[in-house]
Amino acid sequence: MRILFTFENTLPSTEADAEVFMATAKYLVPLTSRSWLHLPAPAGGSCVADGAPAGISVIRAYAPIRPALLRHICCGLSMVIRKEFYQADLVYTRNLWVAWLAVLFGRQVVFDHYRPWSDQIPPLQPWIRGLVHNRRFLVNICHSDYTRNTYRELGLPEDKLRCVRNGFEPLHLQPPLPIETAKRRIGIPADIRTVVYTGRVNHKKGLSLVVEAAKRLPDFLFILVGSYGEGPIETMARSVPNIRIVPWQPPEALRYYVFAADMLLIPPSRQPLAEFGSTVLPLKLFLYMASGRPIVAGETVDVREVLKHGVNAFLCRPDCLGSLIAGIETLMGDAALAARLAATALADSRELTWDSRAHRIADIITERRSAPVVRGVRSRRQSRAWMRQSGRWLIHLVRRRSWILPPRTVPEKEQSCQPVGIAKRIRLG
Repeated sequence: MRILFTFENTLPSTEADAEVFMATAKYLVPLTSRSWLHLPAPAGGSCVADGAPAGISVIRAYAPIRPALLRHICCGLSMVIRKEFYQADLVYTRNLWVAWLAVLFGRQVVFDHYRPWSDQIPPLQPWIRGLVHNRRFLVNICHSDYTRNTYRELGLPEDKLRCVRNGFEPLHLQPPLPIETAKRRIGIPADIRTVVYTGRVNHKKGLSLVVEAAKRLPDFLFILVGSYGEGPIETMARSVPNIRIVPWQPPEALRYYVFAADMLLIPPSRQPLAEFGSTVLPLKLFLYMASGRPIVAGETVDVREVLKHGVNAFLCRPDCLGSLIAGIETLMGDAALAARLAATALADSRELTWDSRAHRIADIITERRSAPVVRGVRSRRQSRAWMRQSGRWLIHLVRRRSWILPPRTVPEKEQSCQPVGIAKRIRLG
C-alpha cells in the first residue's frame, strides 16, 4: 500500500492538528510499502521538514505560506501535478478540498478530521454528501462518536464513517516520576496540593471557570501550562495568588508538570465544543489517562465517550462552579477514590496509543479498499433540516462574523448546574 499524506500547514508546529496528523502518519508509515508527505515550506527552506515522520519522503507543495486560505488552495492544486500523486494508491488528508481534488483526479481518499463540518458549515452538506458517496472516497475517520453521528444524520453510508479516537505517545511519559520528585523538579514543595491543566491557555478552553474555582480554593495551587503570552486568562489570573501560569512546554518538559499533579484538570465547560467548535475530545485527555493521576473533567457529550463518572474520572456539571469545586474537594479529600479512578484510567489508556490508532486505521483501509460500493439514503426530512441549518448559519455569520455554527441544542443532561449531591453520588456509585 502506497500512501501520499498531505498536510497544508508548515512544520514544525505546536498545533494539535499537526500532532494528530504526524503522530498517525508516523505509525502508519511502517505499514506501507511507500509513503510521501506533501506540505508547504518557506521559500529557500529545506524539503526535509522538522516534525515530519522518519522514513517518509517529503515533497514541497507549490504554495505560499500566507494567506492561509490561498496556501490551502494551492496545496491541493500542487498535489495533483506531482508524479507522486499518481504513484500513490491513496491520499490521506485532513482537508476536504484536498480530498475532493484527489477523488476528482482519480485517487482513493482517506479523510481524517475531528470536526463535524456538516453541522458547523451546513451549506457544505450537499457537497460533502457527493464527496463521501464517491466510490473513491474510502472512509471518513472521525475522532469521536459525536462527530460520526452528525455525518450519519446526513444519511451517509455507515461503513464510510468510522470512529477512531486520538491517542498519546508513551515515550512522552517515560520514565514515570513520583509526585514528590516531579514537584521538586518544577520548584514546588511536596506538601503543596496541585491541580494541573495542560493545553492552550486561552478564553476558548473554559479556563475562566477554573480561575473562579481557584479563588475559592486557596489551599490548592492551580498550575495552567500552555501560555503563549498575555491574554484574557493571564489577566484574570494575575491577581490570584494560588494560580501559576506556565508557558507552553515541549513534551519532554511537559511530563514534569503532569507527574507533579495531585489532580489533572480538563475544564468542565461546554464552550470549546458548543460555542467555539474548536475542540472535540481534547488531546490532553489521553495523556492524562496514561499518567496515573486522577482526572476531573466535565460531563460533556464528547468527554463522556471515554471518561466515565466514578469509574475512571470525576465528571462535573458543565459550566457549574459549585460542581467543579465539589469535585476538586472530593478527590483531594479521598485518596482511595483518587487512586482508584487513576488506576482505572491508566488501564483504559493502554489501547489508546498512536500506534494502536494507526493499526486500527490500516485495518479499516484494507477492508474498505475491497468493499462493495454502498450509497446512503437522503430523505425529505434531511433536505428540510439542511435548509433550516443553512439559514441559521447565514444569520450567525452575519451577526457574529464566524464561519462556525455552534450546536443548536445542548443535551438535557448538561443543561442544569446542580452541584448538590455530586460527591455523594460518586461514593455511592
